[in-house]
Amino acid sequence: MKSFRLIIVSFLIFSHAFAQENPLKVEDIFASRQFVASTVRGFKPMNDGHHFTMVAFNASVSANDIIRYDYKSGDLKDTLVKGINLIWQDAPLKWSEYKFDRGETQLLLATAQEQIYRHSTRSDYFIYDLRKKSLKPVSEKGKQMYATFSPDGNKVAFVRDNNIFVKDLYNDKETQITFEGRQNEIINGSCDWVYEEEFAFARAFQWSPDGKRIAYYKFNESNVREFSLTFYNKDSLYPREEKYKYPKAGEENSLVSIYLYDLLTGKTTRAGTGSEKDSYIPRIRWTANPSVLCIMRMNRHQNKLELLSCDAATGICLPFYTENNERYIDIEINDNLYFTSDNRYFIWLKPYQGFTHIFKLDLKGNTVKQITKGEYDVTDFYGYDEATGVFYYRSTEISPMDRQVYSITEKGKKTLLSRPTGTNKAEFSSGFKYFINTWSDANTPYLCELYTGSGKIVRVLETNAVLLETMSRYKLSRKTFFKFKTTEGVELNGWMIKPPDFIPARKYPVFQYMYGGNGSNTVNNSWEGSNYFFWQLLAQKGYIIVSVDNRGTDARGEEFQKCTYLNLGKLETIDQIEVAKHLGTLDYIDKDRIGVFGWSFGGYLTSMLMTKGADYFKMGIAVAPVTSWRYYDTIYTERYLRTPQENKDGYDDNSPINFADKLKGKFLLVHGMTDDNVHLQNSVDFISALLKANKQFETLFYPNSNHNLSGFRLNLYTRMENFILNNL
Repeated sequence: MKSFRLIIVSFLIFSHAFAQENPLKVEDIFASRQFVASTVRGFKPMNDGHHFTMVAFNASVSANDIIRYDYKSGDLKDTLVKGINLIWQDAPLKWSEYKFDRGETQLLLATAQEQIYRHSTRSDYFIYDLRKKSLKPVSEKGKQMYATFSPDGNKVAFVRDNNIFVKDLYNDKETQITFEGRQNEIINGSCDWVYEEEFAFARAFQWSPDGKRIAYYKFNESNVREFSLTFYNKDSLYPREEKYKYPKAGEENSLVSIYLYDLLTGKTTRAGTGSEKDSYIPRIRWTANPSVLCIMRMNRHQNKLELLSCDAATGICLPFYTENNERYIDIEINDNLYFTSDNRYFIWLKPYQGFTHIFKLDLKGNTVKQITKGEYDVTDFYGYDEATGVFYYRSTEISPMDRQVYSITEKGKKTLLSRPTGTNKAEFSSGFKYFINTWSDANTPYLCELYTGSGKIVRVLETNAVLLETMSRYKLSRKTFFKFKTTEGVELNGWMIKPPDFIPARKYPVFQYMYGGNGSNTVNNSWEGSNYFFWQLLAQKGYIIVSVDNRGTDARGEEFQKCTYLNLGKLETIDQIEVAKHLGTLDYIDKDRIGVFGWSFGGYLTSMLMTKGADYFKMGIAVAPVTSWRYYDTIYTERYLRTPQENKDGYDDNSPINFADKLKGKFLLVHGMTDDNVHLQNSVDFISALLKANKQFETLFYPNSNHNLSGFRLNLYTRMENFILNNL
């Protein structure tokens, strides 16, 4: 604690002198790692609750070591794995991820990892036996996906070529348990594209607690329409086309079913999830009873969610809890489902009086106890200590821009465990004796500290002293927060970065950044990463940078988030126009020089503002924008708009394509040509409308590049800087 404060004070004292003539450059931010903040790398708590492991890179041998530490003393106990000793084909194994078996005597190591979509990867997995010091591949018949130990550590399940396999580690026998997997037709044990993207998981199988069964998803995507991505290669005369199944709003989804495979008998049983085919199964969870699987079933409108109790032997399913919402249910808050070990209760997060809170319910769906209360959202449930009756969680109680970690007893005694300001994120040890807290605020990179489970700081693990020292050599401005009320009386939160030599009597241009999509904020009292330094670069060049969270964004309760229902983009656009209007009333703002920028949903809003809101913006940069919600996927789009067949006006009244003739300012449209998420089709059809309206604009397309434009950030932000300087 004291050492960190001294570091901060020292930098504040000396930074001004060093920073005078040291302007930021785009190359500094995106072509080097000098502004990358560090956290605790590869942290994993161990079963005994007294030790944890971390990864250390051994540069001399270009390999990773796994080191065990003591929570209480902080001492390095031993090196569990020396990278130099992991030899395969006469070279140290270069692995990127590791996970223990339950007994912590074996490791799964992922090597040669390939990214597929947002969450999915395939790798060559290896097993390292800590006792025998032996290393062997999981399989040599092709790369595997989602390799996972059985509870007893004797087997590993994985997916390959849309089928599930089990490797017996004692006899090295590989058993295939599904056989009908086919590309773009049947998927076993893995997700289709839309489930992975919108329900945010990729591994679609789970071992039962006793290791006797595997529950898995089966996707039949035969009737889902295909989308083609075109990849160009200078060494090939013809481009390569990659086709995959992508259900656009109102179109057919995959048929999804759940199966249970019995490893002792080889029998596969289908779960009876009902006759309604047009529904979702966003989650499955084993209960504390290894013979009972919990299946979440949701209707296509996503406003009714049922928990089903499934008998693993018969597949018979019975609902035991139902939740309804007049708009929609956000499934991600229900990642926190927890069944008590006596199998009598479950812990659940759900809205209450407009805010998300923790509830304890019995297995008939009756509320036993509401654990948290108040006008704030619980955003993360870390766990429940059944021995002490204490719940651990993270919430927005202090501010929607901050996150704090708390514990609370069943009787309601609450304790703040983390720092009271900024953004805190906890990783608890087994048994909740300790947690590592990662803290930051809007102007300070990550500070990683070890706490006791009662909230006492034990030691500092990472201060980012090197980054702080680097920052001290540049003239940076503080990001400050503000609020204002729109003409409709809606209070919005925002942040602002002014030029370092700000003079109140001058008029400054504004660069207005936004995301604005449902359930996601840009106005957070937390470290922003590389964007923070790009804003500082612009501030050094005389711009004021502003970001405001419009209606529909997160952490201000259900009404603020869900008021955009059936008109996605309408209120969001109004609110961002209100931001420009408000800024125009400030003495130090040049209201005729306001530019906007956003990516994905933010690119969509930028496109709306440059057309529908054209009177208020001189310049705009839209990256990977949705330009018609008809082009986006079923799960996301229909959650907020229902289908185009049900809500034509909600789709068409909020599409920038239909307002292309209103474009006035300087406009740059950017897209990756193989964006599997927001298809290039969005920008192409917007361009067609702009051309038809005889509008002048600029474009920048990146070949063979996805939604993140990874590998092209330096080029993109260099172009953005020049476009801003020339047009704003």
